Amino acid sequence: MRRSELTAASRPVGDITTSPAPVGYPPELRRGVGGFASFAAGFSFVSILTTVFQLFGLGFGLGGAAFFWTWPLVFAGQLLVALCFAELAARWPLSGAIYQWSSRLSGTTVGWFTGWIMIIGQILTVAAAAIAAQAVLPGIWSGFQIVGGPGADPSIVSPTGAHNAVLLGCLLLVITTVVNILGIRQMAAATSAGVAVEIVGVIALVLVLFFLPERGPQVVAHTTGWAGGGGYFGAFLASSLMAAYVMVGFDSAGELAEETHSPRRTTPRTILRALVTSGVGGAALIVSGLMAASSLTDGKLAAGGLSWVLTDRLGAVVGRLLLCCVAVAVFACTLAVQTSGARMMYSMAREGALPGHRYLAKVSARTGTPIITSIVVGAGAAIALLVNVRQSAIFTALSSLCIAMLYLAYLGVTLPLLVVRIRQRRTGGLPDGVDETGRPLFSLGRGGTVITALAVLYQVGMTVNLLWPRAEIYDLTGGTWWLRWSALLFIGLCLVAGAAYFLARGLNRRIELRHVSHTHVEPPSVEPVAEPA
Repeated sequence: MRRSELTAASRPVGDITTSPAPVGYPPELRRGVGGFASFAAGFSFVSILTTVFQLFGLGFGLGGAAFFWTWPLVFAGQLLVALCFAELAARWPLSGAIYQWSSRLSGTTVGWFTGWIMIIGQILTVAAAAIAAQAVLPGIWSGFQIVGGPGADPSIVSPTGAHNAVLLGCLLLVITTVVNILGIRQMAAATSAGVAVEIVGVIALVLVLFFLPERGPQVVAHTTGWAGGGGYFGAFLASSLMAAYVMVGFDSAGELAEETHSPRRTTPRTILRALVTSGVGGAALIVSGLMAASSLTDGKLAAGGLSWVLTDRLGAVVGRLLLCCVAVAVFACTLAVQTSGARMMYSMAREGALPGHRYLAKVSARTGTPIITSIVVGAGAAIALLVNVRQSAIFTALSSLCIAMLYLAYLGVTLPLLVVRIRQRRTGGLPDGVDETGRPLFSLGRGGTVITALAVLYQVGMTVNLLWPRAEIYDLTGGTWWLRWSALLFIGLCLVAGAAYFLARGLNRRIELRHVSHTHVEPPSVEPVAEPA
């Protein structure tokens, strides 16, 4: 494509700015995402209210109060990853970001398997986010405990709690699927509103809990609440599941790049802002919860998590009002994860890289969104819940498995990026360019190789930790070997199934024919369109 075509393709069409064509794809998706909505996409995927409430009890039960220190460690590792993603997002602002980045760094074969793992991981993450409703709704109103009645045990690791979590999760998936189908503007508005409520809720919760201390912040220096025996190091690693699960999904801003105004300028910044805001807010939430809990040793904190702390310390009325903020965050999180998964599936389908790609790649002329992919992701998440309806470890197993798959997919980007940087160390490995305002693209400069190498080392270590066959994560029965090894078995089956399809369909050559290798656009020749909030 010639330079004049690049410039013309990036101009707005009418009063709806559609995706520009310089990346080689038809401009089908509509640009309805502004700066705050882009930040909201990443922040709501991380969703500290959703995920911290989900896994606080688990992290505390596995590691005691000192499990807090897994948070800054994971944050530091993920910040390295986010810096790499921000640099790539500026150069390839495309839907299906992980797949597109991996393909351009290492070729279509590695890129396809990275995208394949990412799609499955995102579907499982949607399921894990949806069942977070069980950690909140029964605490707001006992009538939400439908299975077994209001008097039944709502704990998600109990039979009645696990069954009810599947029911509530499926109902939530119906709602988020409908919102996704309505259009990107509706999705962006819902996510932005949810994030606004979540941020207010986090600030309110932290302030309230800090003013109701039972102990000082030095509580994080001790393992109080840990009931395990032997060495603490293994327990500490297991408790890091909580932080690892929370701090993923900041790349969602990249998934919506083709629907974002000025994506080369906006997306890198929103990726980093989403992670940093989540890291700071989550740390404050964990510390304040540990300080305010009436007891760390009676088992109630491990069983009930932060929901128990709120209702116990603030009373039923105030505690339930704050839990309503958490419920909104759960909705926004599930919606954002589903949107991200739908865009990943759409991105691969338009290159003929998935079964049923002719249907999955269709974009509604009315809403400007890929409707079928949204439905498939929602249905896939519901199936993942339903097949585990009798599994009391559904929550911990799904959480660890889906995040391990996302870490593997992230490795499919950072490892090739490291190889490229080493091979082209004189030039930095990535093309230079300018954003929509004519300014240089976000770059890590000379430190890029070191940052990427550290990011890869962190990801490898955390992936092994997440997939480690711990009975307390994958097999609460304590004696079912296939449950204990279910994560590795599931990933192995996914790779085998993917390889069979990839080879049988000859996808490598097909994708190469459709895949467009593009680096950057020239600065716009017209004034950029004013962005909505």
